[in-house]
Amino acid sequence: MEITPTGRAVELVAGATRVGVGTVAAVLRSLNVGGVDITEPLAPGHAPSFGSGIILAPWPNRVRDAIWHASGQPLQLAMTEPERRNALHGLLRFADYEVRELTGDSVLLGAVIPPQTGWPYFLDTWVRYTAVPDGVEVTHGALNLSAERAPWAAGAHPFFRVGDTPVGELTVTLHAEGWIETDDRLLPVAERDVEGTHADLRSGRRVDDIELDTAFTRVRHVTRPDGRGEIATLAGPRGVVSVWSDADWRYAQIFTTSAFAADADGPRRAIAIEPMTAPPDALNSGEGLVWLEPDESWEGRWGVTFTGAG
Repeated sequence: MEITPTGRAVELVAGATRVGVGTVAAVLRSLNVGGVDITEPLAPGHAPSFGSGIILAPWPNRVRDAIWHASGQPLQLAMTEPERRNALHGLLRFADYEVRELTGDSVLLGAVIPPQTGWPYFLDTWVRYTAVPDGVEVTHGALNLSAERAPWAAGAHPFFRVGDTPVGELTVTLHAEGWIETDDRLLPVAERDVEGTHADLRSGRRVDDIELDTAFTRVRHVTRPDGRGEIATLAGPRGVVSVWSDADWRYAQIFTTSAFAADADGPRRAIAIEPMTAPPDALNSGEGLVWLEPDESWEGRWGVTFTGAG
């Protein structure tokens, strides 16, 4: 296997779908359906810009002051977002997963989370990517190997596009009824209804018309003809990207930036649509957390499909 800054490179194929995966952070390096790039591909030799495509576990988003409490005791995590004094995006951002299974259209990647600073639990975790004719399916899993129950949440950080159409010209739709107001450290202040606010994406908004680094709640799963529960779309002249998930992925983050730099071409407009099972600072609020008993496991899925225009 080729070795890159994102680890060992794995290529999956199903019909006209090509999926690129890297073992560091179980990153989704690329997704192309019928010759159309659906995610922002990572150029060879480049690390993920803004965490593009990485897996977020055992929590997504932020932990306030990198401190949380378990069994009445404060636990100090590593402060991985020092400029905002938070712990960000879990404990596997730089972990090199092992390849546990590999076929032509699927790869199973695994990584353990050992007890460490601020985290007294021992988990086995895995991510399975499966290429399908219209996109990719992603299955996350965790097994609690601790002697006590352990908290768990997961998320993903893909940046999307629709071929070579400038991302700012695309239309993003998110089926969510609530959003989380944050302070200057991007930590939760209050949950608000999207109705009548800048965060209302239910009817679609042009990406160039929004500036968001916002978590959404009460995400609805709109049933598609294939039975999947769609949570968001990104549409342009080349077609429509649909992000779907199981029902327990009830949160999502929308992040827009004009400083995305995946290659030598320099910064450009980009949008991340991040499915999550828990909101920001969930280790402190408890919202959305799954508590796994010893030897108990959990699995959940999300994925992406592409429908070409015409």
